[in-house]
Amino acid sequence: MADPRLKILYIKTGIVKRLAKEKVMYEKEANQQRERIEKLKAEGKDEHTIRKQEEVLQESLMMVPDCQRRLAKAYEELSKILEEEADMSQRDEYKTALKALEDAKSALPDSAAESS
Repeated sequence: MADPRLKILYIKTGIVKRLAKEKVMYEKEANQQRERIEKLKAEGKDEHTIRKQEEVLQESLMMVPDCQRRLAKAYEELSKILEEEADMSQRDEYKTALKALEDAKSALPDSAAESS
C-alpha cells in the first residue's frame, strides 16, 4: 500500500463500515431495552428500577442520531474520494469502498442518502 490514496481510502472505508454497524447495534440495543422495560412493568417491578432502565433506553436512543450524523459525514467524504480517484476504479480497495457505501446507504438518514 505504497500509494497514500489507498491508505486514505482504506481508512475512510473502515470508518463508514464501523459507523453503519454501530448505528444498527444502538437501534438493536434500544429495542432490547424497550422489551426489558415492558417485561419489568408486566412483572410489577419497583418504579425506581423501571425509571433507571428508561434512562438507559434514552441514552441508547440519543446515540442513534449521533451515529447517523457521523455516518452521513463519513459517507460524503468517502463518496467524494471515490469521485476524485476514479482512476483507481479497478483496484480492490476502490471496489470495497463502493460496496461499503452501498451497504451503509440503508443506515443513512433519508436526506443524506438522496443527495449522493
